[in-house]
Amino acid sequence: MSHADASVSYLQEGRSVWGWLSTTDHKKIGIMYLYTILTFFILAGAAALLVRLELIAPGPTIVDQQVYNILMTFHGAAMVFLFIVPGIPATLGNILLPMMIGAKDVAFPRLNLMSYYVYLVGAMIALISLLSPADTGWTFYAPYSLKSGSLVIWLTLGAFVMGFASIMTGFNFIVTIHRMRCPGLTWNKLPLFIWAMYATSILQVLATPVVGMTLVMLIMERVLDIGIFNPAKGGDPILFESFFWFYSHPVVYIMILPGFGIIGEILPVFSRRPIFGYKAVAYSSLAIALVSFIVWGHHMFVSGMSDWSRWVFSFLTFFVAVPTAIKIFNWIMTLWKGSIHFEAPMLYALGFVFMFSIAGLTGIHLAVLVTDVQLHDTYFVVAHFHYTMQGGTVVALFAGLHYWFPMFTGRRYNEKMAFWGWLMLFIGFNLTFFPQFFLGMEGMPRRYFDYLPQFQTWHAISTVGSWLNGGSYIFILGHLLYAAFRGEKAEQNPYQSLSLEWQTTAPPPTTNFAHTPTFPESIYDYGTMDDGHAGGHSQRKAG
Repeated sequence: MSHADASVSYLQEGRSVWGWLSTTDHKKIGIMYLYTILTFFILAGAAALLVRLELIAPGPTIVDQQVYNILMTFHGAAMVFLFIVPGIPATLGNILLPMMIGAKDVAFPRLNLMSYYVYLVGAMIALISLLSPADTGWTFYAPYSLKSGSLVIWLTLGAFVMGFASIMTGFNFIVTIHRMRCPGLTWNKLPLFIWAMYATSILQVLATPVVGMTLVMLIMERVLDIGIFNPAKGGDPILFESFFWFYSHPVVYIMILPGFGIIGEILPVFSRRPIFGYKAVAYSSLAIALVSFIVWGHHMFVSGMSDWSRWVFSFLTFFVAVPTAIKIFNWIMTLWKGSIHFEAPMLYALGFVFMFSIAGLTGIHLAVLVTDVQLHDTYFVVAHFHYTMQGGTVVALFAGLHYWFPMFTGRRYNEKMAFWGWLMLFIGFNLTFFPQFFLGMEGMPRRYFDYLPQFQTWHAISTVGSWLNGGSYIFILGHLLYAAFRGEKAEQNPYQSLSLEWQTTAPPPTTNFAHTPTFPESIYDYGTMDDGHAGGHSQRKAG
């Protein structure tokens, strides 16, 4: 490439609307994904706030039962299919993956752009269902989803179409990692984020078709009434549950594995310590992906399984805890005796470790048969799920957005504003969901519109926390949006990272690097060599 090309950042090239809409630059596609999924995140979050407000007191408060079911369905479906599944892979994955392996772009740039538009078409199809909003919950369980008078077909069809976007992204990433690594980048040197994205991509390609076919069968059942899931026609609604969870348990790891990768990149940089047990952390991502395929049965312990099946699935579920515990142990050992810098990315990363540890520990209660039977379909499950998805995936996404923000925008955010945003989020999140563990243990069922007066105190605390939680996201996103356009100019590599993506200009040129880069000898040797990081921090703070 010419010197002139390398001097122009990707943000300066093709700045027109058409330039953005027709781009095949992986960074711009990642930015478009980011704005789109965050829009759906805000809409789905608003629905959650209304659900929470309705539950502040027993009996009807602001909506009736039907509207409550609609809000809950929209919140769940939009959060899962429109925001959190594409979440990190489509945004930070798109922006960072080629840069972290020294490639100019992904293997199939046009396919990458197509995946965005397929996702967008799927989202629009799903939103058509709002004309007669679905009230089935985001799981679309049969037989109710076969009888509901709402436009549940459009919602499931939208999820089906978006599945193609997920498969295209996963396939593109797998080929890119296999074929486009720069000189010197062997498998045992891959950045941990790339290992996580590789494991995620395998899940996207292998698991997504299962839920796609399940949703097609559900649509056929509603349109043609052929009796696959309808017991009145000889069908089996439990079959729908098995198909649905065969995908939807691995999809939990499609959501959380990229978050693991982000945390693995941030902790060594801000603790100035080499990552502890690199190979164990890297290979545990693949182990989690493989084990995730054989544990879906623990979602169905009370759905009519045989005793033998319950024991087997309970036993298998514990296998997920092994590679997950390996990651948490290695993260803590990385922090041990480190020179820790409490800047925004690190605060989010530490918050992730704390909240995901709670998610992991409470997950054990749902793997053990005797406690799962007691806690199944209670608020304990709601709290565990949100500690995994929001306390894990969403917090990791925000950790990554802060960490790589100077690199892909060329500007700095305000550190004090970032701290207050993080603090509001940390307090608001825990105030919302920790009381729900107590609600679940006391027997409060989830998804219910009304409840007994004895549950009101915990519900009221949770509702107050939800508004602080929701307000924190508005604060954080507003601050980052302002900084993206009005923030002070960022210096190159402000955190003195050793990773390859920081070795180019900020923001990078369209082709990422002026010349084909050579991968560094090591990208995690912090504290064992004169990497100059401490000086970088002190200089930046003094300035």
